[in-house]
Amino acid sequence: MTEARRVITKARRTRRFTKRVVCQSLFVLFVFFVSSRYPSAQTVAQRGFVEGSAFLFPQDAPNDATRIVGDLLVRDEVFVTPAPWIQFAGGLDLRLNSHDQTDRAWRVDFSDRGVLRPSIAVRRLSATVTHKALTVDAGKQFIRWGKTDIVTPTDRFAPRDFMNVVDTEFLPVTGVRAAVQTGSEDHDTFEVVWVPRFTPSRLPLLDQRWTAVPPEAAAIPIVDAGATFPEGPEGSETGVRWSHVGAGMEFALSYFDGFNHLPNIESAVVLPAAPSPIGARIEVTRLYPAIRAYGADLAAPTRWVTIKAETAYFTSTTPLTDEYVLYVVQLERQTGEWVFVAGYAGEAVTARRAALTFAPDRGLTRSIVARASYTIDATRSVAFESAVRQSGDGVYAKGEYSQTRGQHWRATIAGVAIAGASDDFLGQYRRNSHATVALRYSF
Repeated sequence: MTEARRVITKARRTRRFTKRVVCQSLFVLFVFFVSSRYPSAQTVAQRGFVEGSAFLFPQDAPNDATRIVGDLLVRDEVFVTPAPWIQFAGGLDLRLNSHDQTDRAWRVDFSDRGVLRPSIAVRRLSATVTHKALTVDAGKQFIRWGKTDIVTPTDRFAPRDFMNVVDTEFLPVTGVRAAVQTGSEDHDTFEVVWVPRFTPSRLPLLDQRWTAVPPEAAAIPIVDAGATFPEGPEGSETGVRWSHVGAGMEFALSYFDGFNHLPNIESAVVLPAAPSPIGARIEVTRLYPAIRAYGADLAAPTRWVTIKAETAYFTSTTPLTDEYVLYVVQLERQTGEWVFVAGYAGEAVTARRAALTFAPDRGLTRSIVARASYTIDATRSVAFESAVRQSGDGVYAKGEYSQTRGQHWRATIAGVAIAGASDDFLGQYRRNSHATVALRYSF
């Protein structure tokens, strides 16, 4: 990189940082102004926790010999309600990790676009305004659609952290959501979402075990060549959802116009220029295709079970991008302290064009999925979940036991078993069965 490019890059970063600081400062000043104007109505709520986790893998992976990974997460969220019609929410995450999964630069990250987890991340920064039947959420927030579990086809504004593919958490997006509700018992809700800046899912690191390397490429280094993110006005995302709650049934229709938060992968073998001491390498680039999704979901309670179904049809104008239908049908039943969920997740490809993708949502289709939880008593609970490919080539199962002590402490022990064929989405992680131990202090 030339000196001129370094100066330009530094200037751009400075402008972005200054803009972010100015926006956050204006947010704080606005909160102070409204709070001082309505002091009697102001309430402040706070919640947070410190959690330490250890992941123990009994087997080496071909590209990762580390068997013990430690992780520390500190999360704090504050909610300020200066008046009945408005609420502000802010939250931060602080992270440390023993396996180089967290950025070691102690800087505040707002974009959630880095390859590594940020050491300090703005988890939430939003304002909620309500007026009669209208609710508007603006800022960094979590937007969830759909009704089914494990695979949720219509949930398009919900990127995830897939650094551990089977132990994920949702990432927030920055945008505006407006919802209008009509009626009382039988009611309709109309929801419009606009996200001006795209947020991708976070992928597994190329040199770690959750990136499954084909045997024929195991001896060649894989290098991250970066990502191409949709930017500018053309990089915004929009969505519309209509839902109806009636006697004995809930259903919804949705439309999404934006980008897949899971990428298409382009790879290229780069040969060294003689007499370079650097050998051949594979460069991997992430591309996020434009998609449109037409979705529907419903929930219908019966005497014995609640039937849930959800589907979405995905089309794309981006070359080398598949078009397909995802669908889920599941049954839920609660009896005593038990909750059971079981169903089938399926996929039908209408146009197969992509050479290589990272798509856990599609990877878990053509599977029987199940989940069960049992509350032993006020302080103890157990949970189980599994996915079995209909071909039998991939199996995932997880069991978890959790116990609280007092108002602040909670310990969780979990075990994950993965098996299957190397060419199956689940089976490729067969060396990644592991146990997890976590201790959380809530404040």
